[in-house]
Amino acid sequence: MTEDTTESVRGVLLEDAALTLDEIARACAVEPEWVVQRVRTGILRGGTSAAPESWRFTSVDLVRARKLVQVERDFDADEELAALVVDLTEEVRRLRRLVGQPL
Repeated sequence: MTEDTTESVRGVLLEDAALTLDEIARACAVEPEWVVQRVRTGILRGGTSAAPESWRFTSVDLVRARKLVQVERDFDADEELAALVVDLTEEVRRLRRLVGQPL
C-alpha cells in the first residue's frame, strides 16, 4: 500500500506543476508559435484563456507535446497525423495497463 500511495503523491505533485508557454516550448525545443498552433487546433491542452501568455501546461501536457514533436520530426508527419499517432499510442498503453500486460 505504501508504494501505491507514494506513486499517487508523485503524480499529484507533477500534475500541480504549471509550465508557461515559453517553458513548454523550450522543454520541447520548439518555438512558442508551434505550441500556440497546437493549442488552438485542440491537439494540446493548457490554453484555457485567449491570451497565450497566461496559458499554463501540466506535466501531462509536456509529455504529450514531446511525443508530438518526436512523431512530427521522425516521420515528417503533419500535426493532425502526429496527434492521431500519439492518441492511439496512449490508448494502447491505457488498455495494456487495464488488462495487466507489460508496456
